[in-house]
Amino acid sequence: MGNLQHQFILLLSFFLLKCYAKYTFLHCISSQFSISNITGTLVYAPISPTYSSIIEHAQKNPRWLNSSSAHPLFIIAPRIETELRPVILCSKKFDLQIRVLGGGHDYEGLSFHAESSFIIIDMSNLDEINIDLEEEISWIQAGATLGQLYYEISKKSKVHAFPGGICYTTGSGGLISGGGLGSLMRKFGLAADNVVDARVMDANGRILDRKSMGEDFFWAIRGGGGSSFGIILAWKLKLVNVPEMVSVFRVHRMLGENTINLLQQWQHTAYLLPKVFFLRMIMQNDGVGKEKKVKVTFEGLFLGTVNELIPIVNKNFPEFNLEHKDFFQEPVINCTERPCLKKECYELPWIGSVLFLYNKRVDESLDVLLDNSVPEYKNYFKGTSDFVKTPIPEKGWKMIERLFLEEERPMIILDPLGGRLDEFSESELPFPHRKGNLYNIQHIVNWDDNSENISSKKIEWMRKFYREMEPFVANSPRTAYMNYRDLDFGTNKEDYSYSKAKMWAEKYFKGNFERLAKVKSMVDPDNFFRYQQSIPPFTRSGLTNLLKKHGQVITSHQN
Repeated sequence: MGNLQHQFILLLSFFLLKCYAKYTFLHCISSQFSISNITGTLVYAPISPTYSSIIEHAQKNPRWLNSSSAHPLFIIAPRIETELRPVILCSKKFDLQIRVLGGGHDYEGLSFHAESSFIIIDMSNLDEINIDLEEEISWIQAGATLGQLYYEISKKSKVHAFPGGICYTTGSGGLISGGGLGSLMRKFGLAADNVVDARVMDANGRILDRKSMGEDFFWAIRGGGGSSFGIILAWKLKLVNVPEMVSVFRVHRMLGENTINLLQQWQHTAYLLPKVFFLRMIMQNDGVGKEKKVKVTFEGLFLGTVNELIPIVNKNFPEFNLEHKDFFQEPVINCTERPCLKKECYELPWIGSVLFLYNKRVDESLDVLLDNSVPEYKNYFKGTSDFVKTPIPEKGWKMIERLFLEEERPMIILDPLGGRLDEFSESELPFPHRKGNLYNIQHIVNWDDNSENISSKKIEWMRKFYREMEPFVANSPRTAYMNYRDLDFGTNKEDYSYSKAKMWAEKYFKGNFERLAKVKSMVDPDNFFRYQQSIPPFTRSGLTNLLKKHGQVITSHQN
């Protein structure tokens, strides 16, 4: 009986402490709002009618939807940037963690769940976009999605674009602060390579721009993950010029001996193609049961007309059998031989390529770029990534085929690098995966039943696949793309140790991790902005090598 009473008292104490934390936090921000003459800020508690719908909407990967770790004390949706200051100050006062919610695409759900008491800051109301075509720049608030940005650009110009990601429902704050791979990167670089200024709120509630934050801080948020250093409020982006008409296509094949030869040709060629030609590869299963086979799709975007594209394709990939007429007629369906659909080809404006690469109809209304509704169909997934420096041999593709056929809905997406990316040094930004890397691989397994039994099997399959891929990908260290986050690499412990974090952080940042940690020590020494894979402050036994001079971090190895 005494044991039960003890447990009851502990539970009651926890409940009362949680209630007290809620009350005191609310009182704090109310006082701060009053001092700052702030009115109308949206604050949602668990009893609010819209609280659950915001939580559901936040999770593009809803694996954690019913988890207790995905239920914050409050959700706060600021309408103006200055409303964030009271949230920062009061969260610090009561030792509450914050999670910044943009598009909700974090692969491990770190923008909407935590292991300790936390607050979600929903950035969706901060989505203003201002485009200046004369200067060819755009200020975009971090709550805007890529789709909103692409939509606004297309309404003002047919010859401008921004080199962001292919998944246009992604939030701009997270995508750009992690680097930003995309279909235009071989011509123009990463999304982060095209940022010229930013506004950030730091751990003291100050709003800083590039000049006031300093070049080290500005360097860190362009590829090092902004949420380790502050709250990204807005980006100033450099727009790029594209032709009035571009060409897109997909070529589908079933995996077999002839296709493996084509895979080898792609590996040796895609990263060397002209910068204006982005040709990626996607592998996934087609059919079920005994009919299940692995399908390979080659998906291309060429910044030019069909007449310019055809000679390049015929020279490098004659097996595609692309003809001029293919781009000006409806795709042909012929099921005498799988796959039924073998080619899809279009010549269209750049904004049409955005729809095409996201598997939308090219004639669909551009309003789909603004659609932010909750999908009725729930798709759960586990993802991870690799970079490849030497072509995968035939036995590697055979291994991939074997493991794919063991699973229902696996997928890998291979994005070629090279081009403009090779022109930056590894230390130009925190994203180090530049010259010498042939392509990035995104590994994904999907499922539609999130029961513990099913999800654990799917996650274990992904871990097995990742282990089997090790001989064929970059090593020392084995590298990964931060925006395809994977907590299996390791996480911060309670001490947020720099030396322990190197185990996983160098996969994302290689030698840039040390400089990131030193910037962290300068801008957030108390480690207020923290989560499972945040950048910890720099520490080294007996020596920090950290010097502050004119607001910059000077390191012994810095170029």
